[in-house]
Amino acid sequence: MQSSTWRALGNAYVVAEPRDVRLEAADAAVLARGADGVVEIVAVSEDRVEIVIWNPDGSRAELSGNGTRIAAAWLAARSGAARMEVVVGDRSVTTRILDHGVIEQDLGEVAVEPPETIEGFSVIPVSVGNPHAVVIGDPDRIREIGPLLERHPRFPSRTNVQVARVDAPGRVTARVWERGVGETASSGTSAVAIAAATHGEGDVLVRFPGGELRVRLENGRALLYGSAELVS
Repeated sequence: MQSSTWRALGNAYVVAEPRDVRLEAADAAVLARGADGVVEIVAVSEDRVEIVIWNPDGSRAELSGNGTRIAAAWLAARSGAARMEVVVGDRSVTTRILDHGVIEQDLGEVAVEPPETIEGFSVIPVSVGNPHAVVIGDPDRIREIGPLLERHPRFPSRTNVQVARVDAPGRVTARVWERGVGETASSGTSAVAIAAATHGEGDVLVRFPGGELRVRLENGRALLYGSAELVS
């Protein structure tokens, strides 16, 4: 099986190219060693790629902004397409390759729920096709808050966790604890969840340890802007 490693703002994924036999959880866990996950290519054409996203613990992710962006960059390098569809589960992400290596992704609808108090923290649940729990506070507390909320009974399927600080209108600094992974340098759907929880509409720049992602929120939908590159 051919594979390659790609990085999106410090978030590394192994891209596993199509083969006759689909990956199992144990295979995905082996491939993901040293990375943040696996993007399994299930079907591909010139401008459409269907993928499965695996976490390092062998669980599947419903969606990953960085993972789908990496899949788009992989397909663009393979076919030269500038517009494409990345399909993961029941969600289709429309993607465009813009200037200077920037990739635009339409991640679709975002649902923000009212804040809840969980273990003494004010938590804003957000769905971006996958679950998120956003806490407004000191991002340096992510290693305390992340594991506590990821497996909390409130989230029976576990959740991604973000601790975010609003620095100014349209600017947020955050750290993220990914479900099935632990702390990661960045996360695309986390950027969307943070922007929706803190701003609701408009353009928001989210700064992670791995770099910055730009989110545009319009009428309950999210566009995500970032880059991805081949490592090896």
